[in-house]
Amino acid sequence: MAKRKASSASLPEKINKRPDWDAYFLEIVELVSKRSTCCRRAVGSGLVRDHRILATGYNGAPSKLQHCLDIGCLRAQLKIPSGERHELCRGLHAEQNAVIQAALHGVNTKGSTLYCTNHPCVICAKMIINAGVVRIVIRDGYHDKLAAQMLKEAGISVKQL
Repeated sequence: MAKRKASSASLPEKINKRPDWDAYFLEIVELVSKRSTCCRRAVGSGLVRDHRILATGYNGAPSKLQHCLDIGCLRAQLKIPSGERHELCRGLHAEQNAVIQAALHGVNTKGSTLYCTNHPCVICAKMIINAGVVRIVIRDGYHDKLAAQMLKEAGISVKQL
């Protein structure tokens, strides 16, 4: 029995509103961010190549360590403003965790796109550059001029949706 091809007029309205690839992967990293254990900001990221997810990450304490949600935020206790003194934090950033997960599982990140709920900080920007990421798509900005400058200098485009 031959299959009948449905006309676009008969397709449900929902199908006609499919997100483009960038919106699709940004929605996925938004969901990933819900796993965050940071008291201050939930961030999610994902590395993608050829429309396939290579690795994801969210911000939080390293494996086997207590989470800030459980023991409190060191940065809040020390009254450290956002974007400063990243080393005084128990957590890893979402972008760092995505790169680390790829490395841990032997996944090549060269030529990938990073999707992230926020613009990377300068520490993450340096990791992203050396991981071979060629493009970044973000939902929200983040005030880090040095990170933006370094990504531009490395030829990595940053697109904000």
